[in-house]
Amino acid sequence: MRSISRVCDVSINTVSKMLVDMGKFCAGFHDENVRNVHSKRVQVDEIWSFTAAKQKNVDAMKKPVDGAGDTWTWTALDADSKLIVSHFVGGRDAHCAKVFINDLASRLATRVQLTSDGHRPYLEAIEGAFGADVDYAMLVKIYGAAPESAKGRYSPADCTGIRKTRIEGDPDEKHVSTSYVERSNLTMRMHNRRFTRLTNAFSKKFENHAHMVAIYSVWYNFVRIHKTLRVTPAMEAGISEKVWKWEDVLEIFDEQAPKPGRPKKYKKNNSN
Repeated sequence: MRSISRVCDVSINTVSKMLVDMGKFCAGFHDENVRNVHSKRVQVDEIWSFTAAKQKNVDAMKKPVDGAGDTWTWTALDADSKLIVSHFVGGRDAHCAKVFINDLASRLATRVQLTSDGHRPYLEAIEGAFGADVDYAMLVKIYGAAPESAKGRYSPADCTGIRKTRIEGDPDEKHVSTSYVERSNLTMRMHNRRFTRLTNAFSKKFENHAHMVAIYSVWYNFVRIHKTLRVTPAMEAGISEKVWKWEDVLEIFDEQAPKPGRPKKYKKNNSN
């Protein structure tokens, strides 16, 4: 953000305000346009990051901020069109799982086969949102003991097997997978500086992190051409007829954004 402010010769506060305004707009854009999705298979997962400080260091912060600590981004991906159907930024508890799954259910137009990892809050959340109108299975990966060379790394030990468990309905076992959504989360981490590990680029405010995820989702769904599909996920899912450009999104943003008021006049304080 500071690099952009220097390149554009504007205050970093201006960049921060534009991030907030664009984040709110993109959240509304996604909410309005990603509706009645005709999907067959949906995969859900969570991607970790942190705000202000890692969870273990929050108590030692000199100036604690709201939302500091572990920050989880929940994503739901259509396995065929690669569309991010729903996203939610919060904790990793049962309440956040319910909010996320309820939002996902409200965007789907058809019965789907749903796959998640073994995170237990999914069980109650999916039962409450879908009832029996879903083919749901859990996929749990089994990891072996980490070798000495792997200790201290972020990557887990080698996966030695998987366990597929039917929870509801009649899911097709060969499509019980979370590979697509995990790859999508890797794309999010690689394209979004706030998710980069071992840097000082992490989000300093929880709200700004959520705004950035909203902006990224619009770019991923409507602007970015998927290399395999050769169209955008939104076009493949049938909710868009064209490849959007940021100019198209900004045009709508400018039409809906409130007109700026008269700039404030600041006076130099000469008092001692």
